[in-house]
Amino acid sequence: MGVSVATDRCIGAAMCAMTAPEVFTQDDDGVGQLLPGGSERAGDPLVEEAARACPVQAIILHG
Repeated sequence: MGVSVATDRCIGAAMCAMTAPEVFTQDDDGVGQLLPGGSERAGDPLVEEAARACPVQAIILHG
């Protein structure tokens, strides 16, 4: 399983960074970004919660 951020869809709500701060951050424009190694934590329940919490479904779980 993997995880990615659809940066073109992100509106900067920060739900991902607040829900799973070990996996997600925001860039200077407020767009969600994966932290280094973040894709390796795709099975983490907090990552799954972040995907559910995203108001525009910009967090994508693969696999």
